[in-house]
Amino acid sequence: MPAFDFLLREQFLNKPECVVNFPEWLLPSQEIQKYRAMSGLLAVVEIAGRDSIAAAIKSVKKKGFTDLLPTYVYTGTEHGHWSAVEEAVNRLSRCLPNVRVHNLIVLGSPGFWQALNGRFISELISRYGFYTPCLGCHIYLHSVRIPLAIIMGNAPIISGERERHDDAVKINQISEALNFYQNLADNFGVRLLLPLRNVAEGKYIEDILEFAWKQGKEQMGCVLSGNYRRLDSSINITAHQVQRYLEEFAWPCTTKIIESYVANRIPKHLEIAARILGC
Repeated sequence: MPAFDFLLREQFLNKPECVVNFPEWLLPSQEIQKYRAMSGLLAVVEIAGRDSIAAAIKSVKKKGFTDLLPTYVYTGTEHGHWSAVEEAVNRLSRCLPNVRVHNLIVLGSPGFWQALNGRFISELISRYGFYTPCLGCHIYLHSVRIPLAIIMGNAPIISGERERHDDAVKINQISEALNFYQNLADNFGVRLLLPLRNVAEGKYIEDILEFAWKQGKEQMGCVLSGNYRRLDSSINITAHQVQRYLEEFAWPCTTKIIESYVANRIPKHLEIAARILGC
């Protein structure tokens, strides 16, 4: 579908406010009813790198999903070839030939990302003694999919988050963060499935995929990658600092924003964040 593919690329390029009230070309109203009728058989799938595809494969084998709705959420910090996203969806289809992989949905909200990660950097550093966009960014990535999952009849969301990556630790995937993502989704009646959470070895991911795909390759990159690491690659952020940030700012801010979306309203993202911070 060349026209649909072109519109998807334009959506990614222009990055409009698109979390609810999807354009008809992207999510036709008649399709929503079909998706809602697939209760228990349909899952929303995160499209990112190899881990997200492996997570979908593992979830299908364990949960028996017959239909997958691939989703890509834009952030404004990613770079690379859009074809990497298209190829990830194609790989998902090839790996699961007996599962219907539906049309990709591209969605996001620059205002939501800015509220969590951009506008209040100085205030967050002053209050919590650290700042990294990675935590807020992953909260955003999971949050944006929650209203869509609700529209689809509270379909579960499949994510490829892992606590460990061989010997590396990612601040946005430590246990406190993953618990937060799951609790946030659960708060709105949506299950966030993390089938790879306890998978540490990258080799196991390729075993699931049954083809070679190096970690971090053949996917979009981020200009802020590794920002929380010092010159020696150590991380000078404590779990206590992360927990305070999550409980005091991220939870109330994100919850209020999602509540607005679920009520089919576009939130005033910055006003909500500023009110939580007491600015």
